[in-house]
Amino acid sequence: MAEAVKLIGTFTCPIVHRVEVALRLMGVPYEFIEEDLGNKSELLLKHNPIHKKVPVLLHGDRRPALCESFVILEYLDEAFPQGPGLMPADPLDRAMARFWARFIDEKCWGPAWVALWAAEGEGKAVAAREAKANLALLEGQLGGKRFFSGDRIGFLDLVASGFAHWLGVYEEMGGTRLLAEDGHPALCRWAREYAADVTVRQCLPDREALLAAMATSKDRFVSTATAMARK
Repeated sequence: MAEAVKLIGTFTCPIVHRVEVALRLMGVPYEFIEEDLGNKSELLLKHNPIHKKVPVLLHGDRRPALCESFVILEYLDEAFPQGPGLMPADPLDRAMARFWARFIDEKCWGPAWVALWAAEGEGKAVAAREAKANLALLEGQLGGKRFFSGDRIGFLDLVASGFAHWLGVYEEMGGTRLLAEDGHPALCRWAREYAADVTVRQCLPDREALLAAMATSKDRFVSTATAMARK
């Protein structure tokens, strides 16, 4: 009998989305446990006492919990080899996928967060230019392909998935546009292809529900981004 898989997360989080789509793509049955990050549960604190963040993956009762989306995605790729692979087969391609995954989180989302939420000023403007330039570098990795991984969704597409749904919501909330057809046509085309995928659509939260749920977090977003801009 297969060991139970549980995913602790929240529907508002694009990082959790990465893992949920991976589970569905690989055909792994799972239970989604919705977490209230404003009142963190004992379950979350027990299984991620270091960062106290989602996502957290539980696989069976005797294995330690897995935290951080990159770690979880690579684990799923190896633990469920019967499913479609998430990572490239070639070692060099796998290494490059890991490089660009870090690039997305550090060099794209980092400045994008400042550009979206920081108070108006030179730091915000600089961050917006940096985010757009780095998104262009990421766009170059598509190279005419449907997805970053080729003809089907893979590891790097999952890591970049926040740009396909959440970024537009953040742009609307923050009043700043970072991703547009005139600047990043291939990346915009990829975003539409990703969001239209049948499996992905099952994991995409309703836009209005997302806007409503995140409205209470806007002040926290602004505070975090403003602190980042000062560094």
